[in-house]
Amino acid sequence: MEPDSLSTEVILTHPRQSLGKVQLDWTPQPGNYLDFEGQTYAVLERRHRYQFKSGRYRLYNVALYVQSAQRPAEKTLIEGRWVVGDATCIYNAHSEIVRCAVNPQGPCKDCRYYESPQSKLG
Repeated sequence: MEPDSLSTEVILTHPRQSLGKVQLDWTPQPGNYLDFEGQTYAVLERRHRYQFKSGRYRLYNVALYVQSAQRPAEKTLIEGRWVVGDATCIYNAHSEIVRCAVNPQGPCKDCRYYESPQSKLG
């Protein structure tokens, strides 16, 4: 195993099943998207698994809990992280996974519910 690469198990959340293992050279965070065996998944949770060896614990495996998803076409960069949709709308959830409550499937462009923060001030 390469030093920058850990065995990563990909687990589908519903129905719960292991999709398999993969060696990754990056650390997926919740909200990231992962392409695995021709399918795109949203990472919901990451768990580290440790092994006690030679008197200490060592990280030996990572489990990613995922759900099937499509990569969003609309993203906004906020404070160094990408969120789904147009973050200038007051209804945007500022989340890597959820767009908003009023139009969760999108798109944000030409959404009839769009409101800027300034529209609530006036």
